Formats: sequence, C-alpha cells, structure tokens
Amino acid sequence: MQNEIDNVDLGILRLLQKDASLTNKELSFKLNKSIATIHERIRRLKEQGYIKKIVAILDRKKIDRNLISFSQVLLNDHTQKTLNEFEEQVTKFPEVMECLQMTGAYDFILRIATKDMESYHDFYRNKLATLANITTVQSFFVLSEPKSETAYPI
Repeated sequence: MQNEIDNVDLGILRLLQKDASLTNKELSFKLNKSIATIHERIRRLKEQGYIKKIVAILDRKKIDRNLISFSQVLLNDHTQKTLNEFEEQVTKFPEVMECLQMTGAYDFILRIATKDMESYHDFYRNKLATLANITTVQSFFVLSEPKSETAYPI
C-alpha cells in the first residue's frame, strides 16, 4: 500500500468495495468527515488509480449466465507477438470475463460465462478454437459458488 493514503482513504475504499452506491453524505456520516472532504478524497483516489471504476455486480443467473468455466490455455510459442495477439483477440469475446496470464503449465486462465453447456460449446468451437497459436485448452466447470467476493481485504 502506498504512503499517499491514510485511514480515512482506507475507510472510503472499504465501504465502497462493499457498496459502491453509498452517497457522499452516507460515507461522510459513517466516517465522521464532511461531505466535501469525502468528495475530494474520492476524486483523488480515482485520479491516483486506487478506484479504477464503479460498477454494479449483477446476479449472473438472473441474466442467464448460468455456466461458469475456467479454461486453461497453452499457446504453441511465447513470443511477444503471439502473447499480445492472443490477449488482444480473446479479450474481445464478451463471454470472457477475465483473462489472466499465468506461470506454470498453462499460459492463460480464462473465466468464461455462458448460458449453458451448448452455449459454451458454441463459444469454444466458433470463437476460442479459431484463435491462432493455441495448443491446448483445458476447461473446468463450476458446480457451486460458496463464496464470490469482489472486495479486497485492506
């Protein structure tokens, strides 16, 4: 953690991670600071990149994204060009929720959200498998989700 933020900033970040819809007035009450102070600090936290964006987290089942898979992808070479091209192409697919470059046996792990197995199969055959330089894809499907957290402990 950088020295530029203090306990008030950390309090703002903790509260916004749990509920980004809190108003500056609500934050000021919870943190015992003025609304102007909260407003200025949030602006600064955004400018400094601590707050990347503020979003609504949807219930994936209500929007018909019932199947989550994690797909490990191995590329056939590791040149900068190949890695960049893969990242550029795969991140354009709306089904890909996360793309993480990894160490170990596979190069990337993708978190993919689709309606069902048929939709995943369509995604795999018509999108993912069409990308150049893929050697292997190994997919794992989520059976249950006992914990799903977006807030980092700070």
